[in-house]
Amino acid sequence: MNQRPGNQLFEAYFTARDMRDVFCDQGRVQAMLDFEAALARAEARVGLIPPTAVAPIEAACRAEHYDFIALGEAIATAGNSAIPLVKALGKQIARHDAEAERFVHLGATSQDVMDSGLVLQLRRALTLIENDLAQLGATLASQALRYSATPLAGRTWLQHATPVTLGMKIAGWLGAVTRSRQRLQALKPRLLVLQFGGASGTLAALGEQAMPVAEALAAELQLALPEQPWHTQRDRLVEFAAVLGLIAGSLGKFGRDISLLMQTEAAEVFEPSAPGKGGSSTMPHKRNPVGAAVLIGAATRVPGLLSTLFSAMPQEHERSLGLWHAEWETLPEICCLVSGALQQALSLADGLEVDADRMARNLDLTQGLVLAEAVSIVLAQRVGRDTAHHLLEQCCKRAVAEHRHLRAVLGDEPQVTAELSAVELDRLLDPAHYLGQAHTWVERAVAEHSALTA
Repeated sequence: MNQRPGNQLFEAYFTARDMRDVFCDQGRVQAMLDFEAALARAEARVGLIPPTAVAPIEAACRAEHYDFIALGEAIATAGNSAIPLVKALGKQIARHDAEAERFVHLGATSQDVMDSGLVLQLRRALTLIENDLAQLGATLASQALRYSATPLAGRTWLQHATPVTLGMKIAGWLGAVTRSRQRLQALKPRLLVLQFGGASGTLAALGEQAMPVAEALAAELQLALPEQPWHTQRDRLVEFAAVLGLIAGSLGKFGRDISLLMQTEAAEVFEPSAPGKGGSSTMPHKRNPVGAAVLIGAATRVPGLLSTLFSAMPQEHERSLGLWHAEWETLPEICCLVSGALQQALSLADGLEVDADRMARNLDLTQGLVLAEAVSIVLAQRVGRDTAHHLLEQCCKRAVAEHRHLRAVLGDEPQVTAELSAVELDRLLDPAHYLGQAHTWVERAVAEHSALTA
């Protein structure tokens, strides 16, 4: 097989196909060419270049006309991707219309091409991420409602605490998704803006036509025109990356919880099963959380990439040396990792396999100890807090030492039975009656999601 060298073995696992298309070589080159075609239209619109130059320039602004391997080799000498691309674009235009070639790239600089092209790519990436988050939110909302009253052990410091519900846990994942969707909406006006400043940001080469061209170019690309060029002010991009980092972290929390619930000792919630999924090369019985691994992996990798972008913010004067270059592969990689994690999260959320019976058995592993607080709270109202707490503490120790259920120990304790009837004790030791506001939290999380979606 004749294949171009690359890192393709793990792409399907860690990156969504649509996001790979956005940031592949063709996607990058086409975005820059879209800028050049729009620039020609804008300059013709304001009378800076002849209208006859537009069609030949647009015809040449198609990525399939260019040799990406040759461009890559030229970048090693040129120092950025726009310089060799603009040269190749000029040659492509000149083959058909030498006059039109004179007007290509007029007044722009390499960073205008690359940054505006990047923003066009990020707009596509943002749409993909928003769509996936909305779908994930809808699925989690449905699952949270479905399991709103399904008790399972709450766990603090990895130990059994008091009961919660699976719906409440899912609602926690949902809330994080909703907040990330809100953040993405809020940053759009700052992110989706034109980069157009010319050599040093003044657009001096365009004279009095500078602002009319900038306004027309922004309109052509359907981007906002910022208050000034942002060649070395990188907060827009880093803000977007930071939100992606939050998304990755929230998805990592989702994956971590699922992987822990899948552990043999818990076995309460599982990833959806499929032939060949999660197996071992040597152990036939294994069912590994391979989807959760992607979520945790992305949450582990993205912070390091994000730190690169933050480190690259103090860029020198009007054009950076090296710091700008550090962004070129970093931000696309973050987008790709988050996209892959979202794809896995969608699959996990939609196909969760829940063993409610196992949850109930696990709740009773400590033989009633997880409900000691419930008894203590009620007893405190009758004998005082300190007395109740001390009494329950002694009963819990006795239950552990004697390997007995807490209900049995409490039933044998005169100080307890003098205050609490057998019916009261049975109710207090029933997890279904000590779920607090779990259902309310589910309803509120779903309402927040629904309000954003409406």
